[in-house]
Amino acid sequence: MIQPTFIDTGVPFGGATAVLWIGGILIDGVEWFLAHVFGAAMDVVADLLGTPMLEYPYMQRAYLAAVCIALTGPVVGTFLVHREMAMISDTLAHTAFAGVAVGLFLNSALSLTLSPLFTAFVVAVVTALLVELLVEHAGAYNDTSLAIVLTGGFAVGSILITATDGGIAVGIDAYLFGSLATVSTENVGILMLMSILVGSLVTYAYRPLLYVTFDASAARAARLNVRLYKRLMVVLTALVVVSAMQIMGVILVAAMLVVPVAAAAQVAQSFKQSILLAILAAEFAAIAGVTLSYTYGIAAGGSIVVVAIAVYVVALGFQKLSHRLPNVGQLRSQQPDQTRDGLEADGGERK
Repeated sequence: MIQPTFIDTGVPFGGATAVLWIGGILIDGVEWFLAHVFGAAMDVVADLLGTPMLEYPYMQRAYLAAVCIALTGPVVGTFLVHREMAMISDTLAHTAFAGVAVGLFLNSALSLTLSPLFTAFVVAVVTALLVELLVEHAGAYNDTSLAIVLTGGFAVGSILITATDGGIAVGIDAYLFGSLATVSTENVGILMLMSILVGSLVTYAYRPLLYVTFDASAARAARLNVRLYKRLMVVLTALVVVSAMQIMGVILVAAMLVVPVAAAAQVAQSFKQSILLAILAAEFAAIAGVTLSYTYGIAAGGSIVVVAIAVYVVALGFQKLSHRLPNVGQLRSQQPDQTRDGLEADGGERK
């Protein structure tokens, strides 16, 4: 029989202890990165620009969290938008709200210490898989399935809040609207892990995901497991939404998966270029939004989304202007055929 091992304190190193130990190591690693790498770099930038706010630890956490959100959001959102499933991000955000309410309700009613983010993860992932099942087997249109799940999730959350006479309403406000002050080291650690996980999975499965996004029928004919890759994408969406909700807020978190992608689609000429431009647009919106939030004392999530929409308007104006310029219009007309989204489906650059 395998005997439990022990650490220096003499405490049995079982399953729960192992999780706590690994979690402690990860938190220590994030704290070290914040203090000696990212924080040190921000201190240098603060000295060069003469902006003391960049030296504050909570602002450094907020900026790093926003940068991670701006990376993972467009990476996943680009596939969703071109698959015409952009609304799934909003659906999962509202059901994640129900997950947060479940965690807070259980903690209040049963005196537990569950993390609301953990219950939100579980509920959002289950919901993501439920949406795929509805689309595949219920015969409902995508928007109908999403609307049913979205309203149902928000309804469950509101019921749980009122079931405790509003006692958990204060705790849930931060998840509804987001806040710079509530971004903890643990939140930053989760976002960094999600960035690595999402980036690695999308890179590894890029070609199959691209094939499924643009032509699911051809992907089936090529013997790809279309159902697996569709479910992978909605699960990744759930993870991104829940990771970002505490700084963006449930109401606005979906925007980071859609608005930068919509802006990039106005000027991109290939799918890879669309992802890259969407990330750049999102990073600009995130950094500018967090800065505006601190400067004017306004909501961080709202500021980020408003800047992202401004970027979209500029990109849209540039796209409209390019069609009116004769030289640019002739150049575009000489380019090879594109997909319905105006992008090359193979993800390659034009030759």
